[in-house]
Amino acid sequence: MANRIKNALKFSLSGEDTSLDIRNIKYLPRWVVFLIDIFLVSVSTLLTILIIIDLTPNYYTLLDFPLKAMIIVLINIFFFFVFKTYAGIIRYSSNIDAIKLLLATSSAFITLIFINYITYFIIGAKIFLIGGLLINLWISFSLLFLFRLTIKQVYEYFKIAQKSAELIDAVILGVDENAISIAGALDIEHPRRFKITGFLTKEKHNRSIRILDKPVVKYTSTIHQQISNLGASAVILSENKFTSEEKFAIVEDCLEHDIKVFNAPIVSSWDDQDKPIAQTVKTLQIEDLLDREPITLDKENKQAQLTGKTILVTGGAGSIGSEIVRQVAQYNPKRLLILDQAETPLHNVQLEVESKFPDLDYKCIICDVGNQKRLELMFQNQNIDVVYHAAAYKHVPLMEGNPHEAIFVNINGTKNLADLSVKYKVGHFVMVSTDKAVNPSNVMGASKRAAEMYVQSLFHSQNSLDPDTTKFITTRFGNVLGSNGSVVPLFKKQIEKGGPITITHPDIIRYFMTIPEACQLVLEAGTMGKGGEIFVFDMGEPVKIMDLAIKMIKLAGYTPDKHIKIKITGLRPGEKLYEELLNDECKTLPTHHKKIMIGVDKVQDYEFINEKINKIIKSANNLKNDKVVAKLKELIPEFISKNSSYQSLDRKASEH
Repeated sequence: MANRIKNALKFSLSGEDTSLDIRNIKYLPRWVVFLIDIFLVSVSTLLTILIIIDLTPNYYTLLDFPLKAMIIVLINIFFFFVFKTYAGIIRYSSNIDAIKLLLATSSAFITLIFINYITYFIIGAKIFLIGGLLINLWISFSLLFLFRLTIKQVYEYFKIAQKSAELIDAVILGVDENAISIAGALDIEHPRRFKITGFLTKEKHNRSIRILDKPVVKYTSTIHQQISNLGASAVILSENKFTSEEKFAIVEDCLEHDIKVFNAPIVSSWDDQDKPIAQTVKTLQIEDLLDREPITLDKENKQAQLTGKTILVTGGAGSIGSEIVRQVAQYNPKRLLILDQAETPLHNVQLEVESKFPDLDYKCIICDVGNQKRLELMFQNQNIDVVYHAAAYKHVPLMEGNPHEAIFVNINGTKNLADLSVKYKVGHFVMVSTDKAVNPSNVMGASKRAAEMYVQSLFHSQNSLDPDTTKFITTRFGNVLGSNGSVVPLFKKQIEKGGPITITHPDIIRYFMTIPEACQLVLEAGTMGKGGEIFVFDMGEPVKIMDLAIKMIKLAGYTPDKHIKIKITGLRPGEKLYEELLNDECKTLPTHHKKIMIGVDKVQDYEFINEKINKIIKSANNLKNDKVVAKLKELIPEFISKNSSYQSLDRKASEH
């Protein structure tokens, strides 16, 4: 019978088909809590009076009991206001709330004693028995505290009463403050997603040690075994101390044994005040495994260059350009010019800048970098101090089929901006390049290499005439995680559609870095560069794309080649199996940062480069693809086409 009543109550208050789910009540209004507290103090005063009457007939009669009760209640109300005991959310009551209650009731007790002795010294009579006030203090504090404790426990009971199938049994990897904070946040999350069954740690602990009443277990290389022993089917990574290799090993072991992997935020760096910490615990993403230790750079150098200056960012609506905009905006520039030819993405950037940087003086400019007259009008009207040139066509297969467009944007656009920067005395010109410019095998890479050669030769030519000329600096890095059209977003979309994942070659490898890392490099290069350098970033170990695809499928909860197929499509036109950051003849010099190097390339004569570039642009205007590519190969002898129709041009050149 008792069980039936219990189940009926549980269903009526937390069943799926009722709106009376107690867990959906967010919190009691402050005025309700305040009225309940007044009621409880009134009850405690009544109980105190009854106890006093029963214990002794010798109580003070200066005031009658109703008036005494009113004084006690009013003084307690005053201290409720002082300590705001009613302001907290009851179901989240903590030690702080208990201390507030104790301070309020104790302050009321001390005040009543003070009133007692004031009346004694003035008229020679007391109002309250000291013993009665002590009894009232104990009863009132106990009732107020028990009310909050009861509400909290009732809420917890109905929260736990959710169907067990809805909860994921999980262990937390780590026992530091971050892990404990995440466990606590998940325990009070609503709706609840996880049931924490224990903690795993590298360190050896006493078997009896517990955290939040959960066991702490040392894990080994076979981490799945310890997770299973704790009755869990998921693990939450809460520590930030793992190396990439350790993360890969842990995730690999878990995925092989059908254990879900989730990633938790670092609480100390959590700044999204609109979202509870627990809700930021998400399924582990491939970016979490590829992400490396972030580079640490000096902000003071960038402040000197950017604060109070007019900055131009070309390609400002793209993946790299928009992140440069975000980072530059933080340094309070005098004015920020954001240039791009893509209307809708630029509009989106404008809305973001308006929202995040309301005090920033900025201007969004729709313009093609190939439009020299439009660019010159901008340079005439704006006293530009620094140019970050991120505008470029970057997709290898598209540029292989449209080489003239690569010339118009990547080469002619760069030439226009570089020439105008010199003419209008811009301080620094930072160009975003790519590892595909090294020993290029495609039109896109060759066009970026030609642009590198032009700005380098232009700087050395101008520097010999005027040491204060524009400082031209190039940054060169590999693939960027999450950028438009990159492999990770593509694989995600393919997995969401049920596959297949398409890979061009089983042995293809690539370097990866994050967008913020890439943009930090660009900004740092602008400050450390003296002109004419190519800055190369240490990108760590390359990643095999096949391994990347397999891990992404497993992280999504599927089995490769069973739930999601992997299809080999063959190398695309101009595509290489691996990319390089330096060519065979290029040497490197160290910088003040261990992960940033300077590539020392042979600088060619500006007049020669300029003449060749002009011929390439003229050929592109005639829209003759073979002639455009042939002239690119004349300028860049190491440009050898791969898997492309332009390979015939290499054979003709070798025959001659």
